[in-house]
Amino acid sequence: MSSMTTISIISFTFFLSLPPLTYSSYNITALFAFGDSTMDAGNNNHFNTPLRSDHLPYGRDLPQHVPKGRFSNGKLSTDYLVNILGLKELLPAFLNPNVTDNDLLTGVTFGSGGSGLDNLTTAVTGVLDLAKQFELFEEVLKRLRKVMGKEKAENVINNALFVISSGTNDMMYNAYGLPTRVLQFGSVQRYQDFLLQNLLSFIQKLYGGGARRIMVAGLPPIGCLPLLVTVNSILPSQHWFQRVCNVQQNKDSQDYNMKLQSHIHSLNHNLKDAKVGYFDNYTPILDMAQNPHKYGNQILLNLKYITKYMH
Repeated sequence: MSSMTTISIISFTFFLSLPPLTYSSYNITALFAFGDSTMDAGNNNHFNTPLRSDHLPYGRDLPQHVPKGRFSNGKLSTDYLVNILGLKELLPAFLNPNVTDNDLLTGVTFGSGGSGLDNLTTAVTGVLDLAKQFELFEEVLKRLRKVMGKEKAENVINNALFVISSGTNDMMYNAYGLPTRVLQFGSVQRYQDFLLQNLLSFIQKLYGGGARRIMVAGLPPIGCLPLLVTVNSILPSQHWFQRVCNVQQNKDSQDYNMKLQSHIHSLNHNLKDAKVGYFDNYTPILDMAQNPHKYGNQILLNLKYITKYMH
């Protein structure tokens, strides 16, 4: 089990920790996912981008051990979720040409590895930004209305679960890689505010499209992600050549998550009939990074092979 799959399983436990959004006698009609590689089940396979995972070791623990385009050796959190909700075995990528109108009735993912909340993040790689992902969702709406009629299609959407996982790539690349945006906005905090405003606008668009149950992932402890740990270890500092978490980058993630939770609280007051939930990627992943022995030898083994966490 790779670190990505482990993190997906942790995210899944937080899905289940929010009864108003998940259990409710399992009356969720469908699941629609948006975001980055944590949500991508193979959309990137179907257009020209270097950010693809249709090769080994990706997918080695899936049925038939075939890489399908998930940025994981196995299932994503959304795959576990649709299965436990009794919707389907796996959540397919919308751009998969084998996806049928019947598949749309129980949901698809629009996630794209390398995506983010900032268009600058996707400008170089050419992956699907959130605006394009929303356009694809609108295609689903049209197809459902054609197949089921407007009223039944709206019922599917109103009772579906919408999942958003995005923002990590923006921070990794535009704040800590080449700090273009930090220089533009003047600080990491102001850049985070820009990202959060983009996220809130996207949630408002989903709400306008009929979404009423929305879950949003917080940032992980970015300073502990293997890519940044590696970069930080070769930069001249007090930890030069030492693989340790970056305390300031982790604090930035915590600050972002606090602001996100505050915004979600406001959304629940302002969006009529909507339930917006937050799930915490930060706490369990930080504990995994700091106390890997608690999670068994398999985690320790996988840590040796990780070169990066998230596209």
